[in-house]
Amino acid sequence: MAHDFITRHLAEKPDAIAPDGSEVRLLAVTPRGSMAHFELPVGKVSAAVAHRTVEEVWFFTSGQGRFWRKTNNAEATVDVRPGVSISIPVGCHFQFRCDGEEPLEAVGVTMPPWPGMDEAFAVTGIWKAD
Repeated sequence: MAHDFITRHLAEKPDAIAPDGSEVRLLAVTPRGSMAHFELPVGKVSAAVAHRTVEEVWFFTSGQGRFWRKTNNAEATVDVRPGVSISIPVGCHFQFRCDGEEPLEAVGVTMPPWPGMDEAFAVTGIWKAD
């Protein structure tokens, strides 16, 4: 019998390491989207990547840092901290860094659901990744 609801609790340990190098803890998923918790340790810089087919929205819950995004039409670096939400369009190049005294944490929604590690590909970023 199929269940109509998904309930997941934030795992103590990461489920995976994202292609950008951040720790990933999987959350609820539906046929049209998936949710995950991302964490980048203090002083770390992610690898710069882009996604082939998915778009994402992130909401930062802890830490401080900067988030760089680049598309064919625009490029910007923004400060991120708890309460900030950002979008990552399909094909957007992005990279982020943790500049605060605690890990940079965000909850992200991926639409459609994350298809696997081949989804992301390396791009040239603006910072040297750790």
